Amino acid sequence: MQRKFLALLLIVSAFLAIGCTTNDSGEEDTVSETDSQADAAELYAQITEDDDYRQWELMPGTEEMGPGQGIHGEMITVYVSDDALSALENNESVMPDGSMVLKEGYNSGGELQEIVIMQKIDGYDPENNDWFWATYSADGEVVSEGRLSVCYDCHSGAEGGDYIYTNDPG
Repeated sequence: MQRKFLALLLIVSAFLAIGCTTNDSGEEDTVSETDSQADAAELYAQITEDDDYRQWELMPGTEEMGPGQGIHGEMITVYVSDDALSALENNESVMPDGSMVLKEGYNSGGELQEIVIMQKIDGYDPENNDWFWATYSADGEVVSEGRLSVCYDCHSGAEGGDYIYTNDPG
């Protein structure tokens, strides 16, 4: 009986190992160097401890606790990293590597509900302009991260280019 169990366990383990190394097309999945650079928990520590995003500039043309649209909340505050701000001020259509745009979403009572960030990582996701996305709860817990279709499906419609709505031509 124990031999049958061990044989079954070996077979199941083999199938799991095969299933974990291939994707739907049968190609081998690998973790690229850019994937290993993209980690939402580490990014949160960076933007709250090392380089407090609350000290960043607001997205040009926005205000603190401005009216929200879509899924981000009744009110929003949008911050941009220095390199993103420079690109926006210079009317660049593509953000430089390392650029970050962060949105705080609030409910109608002014309580923080979520934090969403997009970070440009060269080579991370060429099909979607190399943006890494992460969402956090109000207390900083990672809700989702990575190549988030809900994010790039919406932001790909930004006319100004590079998935940034506030650089749409006006």
